[in-house]
Amino acid sequence: MDARHAAAERLKPNLAKIKLPPGFEISVFTIAPGARTIAVGPQGKAIFVGTKGEKVFAAPYRNEETFTDEVSEFVTSANMKMPHGLCFAPDGALFVVEQNRIRSYANAEWGYHDPFLPAQTVVAQGKLIPPQFESTNHSTRVCRVGADDKLYVSLGQPYNVPPKDKQAAFIKLGIGAIIRMNRDGSQREIFANGIRNSVGLDFNPADKTLWFTDNQVDQMGDDRPPGELNRATAKGQNFGFPWYGGGHVRTNEYKDETPPARLVFPQVEMDAHAADLGMTFYRGAQFPSDYKGGIFSAQHGSWNRTTPIGARIMFTPVKPDGTAGKARVFAEGWLNKDGSYWGRPVDVAELPDGSLLVTDDENGVVYRIAYKQQ
Repeated sequence: MDARHAAAERLKPNLAKIKLPPGFEISVFTIAPGARTIAVGPQGKAIFVGTKGEKVFAAPYRNEETFTDEVSEFVTSANMKMPHGLCFAPDGALFVVEQNRIRSYANAEWGYHDPFLPAQTVVAQGKLIPPQFESTNHSTRVCRVGADDKLYVSLGQPYNVPPKDKQAAFIKLGIGAIIRMNRDGSQREIFANGIRNSVGLDFNPADKTLWFTDNQVDQMGDDRPPGELNRATAKGQNFGFPWYGGGHVRTNEYKDETPPARLVFPQVEMDAHAADLGMTFYRGAQFPSDYKGGIFSAQHGSWNRTTPIGARIMFTPVKPDGTAGKARVFAEGWLNKDGSYWGRPVDVAELPDGSLLVTDDENGVVYRIAYKQQ
């Protein structure tokens, strides 16, 4: 038995702890050290896994397989730094957003075994943000390609709450925002601002609006402020940070400042400090019909709450008018009764067969949640 099979076998007893709705089951899909983000190729032939380290992993997808051990490091010659943001364009180009660089790889789904697969530089090293603002805090970028064929990228700001003397520069640079650009990096602009640290975004396939999670301010108490699930309906909207620390809760640092006019408040206020990360709209047909068009999102789990919370997958239905319904727990059980975590969900993505992938960076694993007919 090889190392990946052995790791999968060790995890099997813990999978019995995961609570799912009736008819669903969870299994280990593959092992990828430090697994954080997932991008599924548009041809459905391979998945790619981003990390906070120096590697991206790739694995084939074959519909009949429930586990794959054919995991390889993607483009070993690339010298990546925090290649966390992964997203595909419809034509098969894979964008890799690092801490301070963006590159794209044509035909990545077919050429992922090539250690020297050619890359196109979209944003050169040191040009995504000024190097003096690089930080290990809030630098896990995420991305999506929109229906307008532009690349959307989240840029977290590096503070719990930014000092006032940094705020003007951050607003100008799009730090604490979602930026967009042409696929070659040209015509860069700020799409949405007032964002603290978004580590999950996706477009609603029904109306093309951009939704994103946002991790909110720490050290304001166990139950405040809430995490956020937001909806951006147009360019130029402001989502309230740092004047608001989450939802309608004002930050201590900016409570005496007048916030911008016409702020956009979240569609859903999530539990405080649950750490809402990756998200995806469910487009498939395998799950029961009431999941169609709704949002699955991953909560990584709290680190600064007296009683830990999170480490679960949430589901939020979307109403016919495009607004959010009430979020509910879809999968939980990675949090032990003693408050420790045996697993930490990070991201979610849909396979071509309609099953759901979930990453867990605590164990370096990608799970697969499937629905079996009752």
